[in-house]
Amino acid sequence: MDESPELRLLFHRLNNQRGLILANAELLETRAPDDQHRARAAQIVASTLEAMTTAKEIRRHTSLTPEAS
Repeated sequence: MDESPELRLLFHRLNNQRGLILANAELLETRAPDDQHRARAAQIVASTLEAMTTAKEIRRHTSLTPEAS
């Protein structure tokens, strides 16, 4: 099944937002002054990557679901 244009736009916007979060978290991680701050930034990086995987799964499931008539 094809996604609706509205759903495609929502996924596109979500990808952009996650990309910004990931880039900034990775920057924080590399510039962190100590291990505690690096660990916190690493948690954000890991959570963002997990959110990306979850969104891919949602997208896959929505593309498998027949559209309501």
